Amino acid sequence: MSTSARYWREIPQRYRYEGAKCKGCGEISFPPRIVCKSCGGREFDTVELAKQGKLLTHTVIRVGPSQFADQTPYAVGVAELDDGVRLTAQIADVDFDELKVGMPVKLEFRKVRDEGEAGIICYGYKFVPVR
Repeated sequence: MSTSARYWREIPQRYRYEGAKCKGCGEISFPPRIVCKSCGGREFDTVELAKQGKLLTHTVIRVGPSQFADQTPYAVGVAELDDGVRLTAQIADVDFDELKVGMPVKLEFRKVRDEGEAGIICYGYKFVPVR
């Protein structure tokens, strides 16, 4: 993420968990798509993503990219939400030895990082365990 135009365009998805539901087949895409990957449809409704799901896989990043170096080590995982959407995100508020495939997680709105001393504060979603 950066102060680029892409970051600003993605704010609705990152801040409100918005996806696109195909009017033809009901497939939910995140981020929203122009063409449905399942049926080729081009008409979509904006929908809010499910907030809970299960962890499909995970890893621990011990040497991260420079913008996240101060956060290492940190866990990242792929989870399938209850509506079928799969997301990759950092996993917060969990000891690494607690991470297990299939564990229930939920999306939470969190600070992702700062962009320099005078830069913007980037927010987005992270997974946290459902306890």
